[in-house]
Amino acid sequence: MKMRIALFAKQYFSNYKDNYQSIINRLELSNCDIFINKDFYKLLKNNVHFKLEPIQYQNLNDFDKKPHAFFSLGGDGTILDTIQVVRDSNIPILGINMGRLGFLSSVSLNEVDKAITSVLKNNYILDKRTLLSLKTDGKLFGDLNFALNEFAIQKKDHLSMIVVHVYIDDQFLNSYWSDGLLISTPTGSTAYSLSVGGPIVTPGAGVFVISPIAPHNLTVRPIVIPDNSTIKLKIQGRSKSFLVGLDSRFETIKASTELVVKKCNFTVNMVQIGSRSFFDTIREKLNWGLDIRN
Repeated sequence: MKMRIALFAKQYFSNYKDNYQSIINRLELSNCDIFINKDFYKLLKNNVHFKLEPIQYQNLNDFDKKPHAFFSLGGDGTILDTIQVVRDSNIPILGINMGRLGFLSSVSLNEVDKAITSVLKNNYILDKRTLLSLKTDGKLFGDLNFALNEFAIQKKDHLSMIVVHVYIDDQFLNSYWSDGLLISTPTGSTAYSLSVGGPIVTPGAGVFVISPIAPHNLTVRPIVIPDNSTIKLKIQGRSKSFLVGLDSRFETIKASTELVVKKCNFTVNMVQIGSRSFFDTIREKLNWGLDIRN
């Protein structure tokens, strides 16, 4: 079967020129149909040689047949953008790390050839990741109303706190006096949530984590709730507008806007190569068990 592989990236890194060429060569050698997102192709075309011109795309509607896999070339932020293209199509995503920490883009450059071989032979595990979705009256984020990592409310005025009233399945949880509030998926537990004191959660756990950002009351801690909960939020504050975010995308809302966060009705399929586990990844990325004082 002839494989269809889509490459997605946001930036071209000149120091990885040989790595880009190696990926292209490997796919061409395997007689794959290669698709590249248009913005990245403009950056790539004068720096990498193609035997045949790849097919350019902007979204899934540009494909006559769905790709067998997406290769995300960059860091974790690139994967978040890849998901905006893949959406609910169930197409597997292989994260090739050309960024920094790389919890999601966990395939290092010296593992790329092995990873590509595994994908082309369908010899991999699908790691299904839960997303959350946001509902507002005005359809704030349009059809991109989902997030892999987290939902965030943040103040726009740096001088004053905001109050976020939170209800879980119509039961009052708390009024958070803080700089903002995060609702994180298990995947997002190693992202922004971790930096505000949230716990690390294994990807398969059916939970969300609610964490205040710089809370006024230091006894208010992150809380873990079932991911089948419906979370309603109402905002108060001196400012007339606030920031609401889904992963790296932000919009401005008025205080009167009611926000409803729930588990998304689809998951994302991340490609896991070999026996590498989530625990292996966090030990490596967070330097657990290493004495770095010397």
